[in-house]
Amino acid sequence: MSPSRLETLSRMLESRPDDPRLRFGLAMEYLTQERLDEGVAELRRYLALADDEGNAWGRLGAALRTQGKDEEAQEAYRSGIEAAQRHGHPTMVEEFEEILDDWE
Repeated sequence: MSPSRLETLSRMLESRPDDPRLRFGLAMEYLTQERLDEGVAELRRYLALADDEGNAWGRLGAALRTQGKDEEAQEAYRSGIEAAQRHGHPTMVEEFEEILDDWE
């Protein structure tokens, strides 16, 4: 049986713990498997290493919102707006602003 994507990414990170692409990949794999705590932790590690353009901030916001951590989620979306503005992604800015405006 071949190793799972999660196992493969985890093993690769053992030798390259500061590789932001691997961190992001591992975070996405955790989120795909609905392992939100691990996904959030890996997204935070990724964001500490990389100048994200907004995508990871949005994913973090969504995961935190699912966990009921609304204040943290809103802060993630605000950070995503700042990142998207810095990197020239107006559509992402609008998307995150709509999410914040529609917050229940």
